[in-house]
Amino acid sequence: MSEALNELASYIREARGALVAGSGSEVRYGELTLTTKAESLIALLTFLRDDVQCGFVSFIDVCGVDYPQRPDRFDVVYHLLSPRQNQRIRVKVATGENEPVPSITSVYPGADWFEREAYDMYGILFTGHPDLRRILTDYGFEGYPLRKDFPLTGFVEVRYDNEAKRVVYEPVELKQEFRNFDFLSPWEGTEYVLPGDEKAKSR
Repeated sequence: MSEALNELASYIREARGALVAGSGSEVRYGELTLTTKAESLIALLTFLRDDVQCGFVSFIDVCGVDYPQRPDRFDVVYHLLSPRQNQRIRVKVATGENEPVPSITSVYPGADWFEREAYDMYGILFTGHPDLRRILTDYGFEGYPLRKDFPLTGFVEVRYDNEAKRVVYEPVELKQEFRNFDFLSPWEGTEYVLPGDEKAKSR
């Protein structure tokens, strides 16, 4: 499979190398990843969809990744499938907090709600989107919940109370205590010793 993906990467570089940023292609986890720039995104995705050797006609997903320490804070990641080639491809675009990415709904109409979700959760802007508004959070919600710097306290959540037969607003309640994963403070274990555990402690 990796040989076929390397051949595909070589073909794309030869046919549309100007649309791929820098070295811009690598095979990882059984998928080919292409890196491009926002201004080349539509042309690259159109090529991947329409070219006979590619045939990535099936749109799978758009998602965001947050790297707060970078100047271009977000990666917008697109996943495509080629039924003809039986291969998947990943296309990545880096963008800043206030730098929009072109909407791909003209190429893949199914990206509509995925882009709205990326906007709602990360605040990623998509130019040319037919209806870019929140899709998962409540009306009037402030902030973007999947950003790494989004506070976990001080917000309210909305739910329908079946007993009161109305919508209620309540402070956000975390279902478990916050834990800093520094690997120096493990979870508290049981007081009793399970069969076989006494051997581990004796070593």
